[in-house]
Amino acid sequence: MDLPLPRGGIPRAQFIAKGAAMIRTNNFLVLAVILSGAAPADAVELQDATVQAWQEYVRCADVRMQARLDAKEPFLWIDESADRTQRTRRGEILVTPLAGQGTQNVPSGLIHHWLGAIFIPSVTIENLLAVVHDYGRYSEIYKPVVADSRPLAGDATDREFSMIWQRRVLFVNAAMQGLYRAHEFVVDSSRKYGVVDATLIQQIKEYRHPSEHLLPPDTGDGFMWRIHNISRYEQRDGGVYLEIEAMALTRDIPTSLGWLVTPVVNRLSINSLRTTLSQTREAVAAQRVTLAKSGRSPN
Repeated sequence: MDLPLPRGGIPRAQFIAKGAAMIRTNNFLVLAVILSGAAPADAVELQDATVQAWQEYVRCADVRMQARLDAKEPFLWIDESADRTQRTRRGEILVTPLAGQGTQNVPSGLIHHWLGAIFIPSVTIENLLAVVHDYGRYSEIYKPVVADSRPLAGDATDREFSMIWQRRVLFVNAAMQGLYRAHEFVVDSSRKYGVVDATLIQQIKEYRHPSEHLLPPDTGDGFMWRIHNISRYEQRDGGVYLEIEAMALTRDIPTSLGWLVTPVVNRLSINSLRTTLSQTREAVAAQRVTLAKSGRSPN
């Protein structure tokens, strides 16, 4: 729908840009109102039925991953279509929903499931994993969302780390502290995949204020309850393809507001995954340049 031309001589392009900015602001305002949940009456607790639905969903996602490993499906989602491969080779960041239109309703909760794919030229899987496993630098690589990150323990295949992330949407500041476990699997000489699970997630109330405090697990505003990510890496075509399946469990959206809020939530999910992939590619490229300047082999 075309915006009507304003009176008074404001250029059409400037007027349209202002209109688009107003629409984005209104969308974020609606989301902030729904997710603010600051009053005690709006606090929610994770229910057993919600956890069971999440566990079954994750089990099915892992079965689909096993089908890729068994060659019943292509290892990479992009290889299901020649167009997807070409677009990633050209530098595009592809993001697609894997649960309906990006979300799936479960009892007293909402599952978000998105897949993103990129191609990183002139690097190896080892270059990529050096960044993926650099948990101590996540707050630098993935700023401003990641506020703090620290490696905790691990070996060549199993790692544990902590992370604090925050999202600001107008007057809402959602901050979460989590403990994560990552496991890497080798498929063959050119393919690997990794699985990351949040083992503990707690909401931080009044983050970075004198009254800051942690809420008990599975309580609070329900911004994030569970996380399960699957990353696939394949080295070929002079670089590395990276795909991330990002799954999360949150509080549900009131049915009467779903038509209004769901598109905004999906837009935030798309932007978040797209930004994560872009920042990963930039970090890998910067690492390669640093190694080259130091005279060390980037491979």
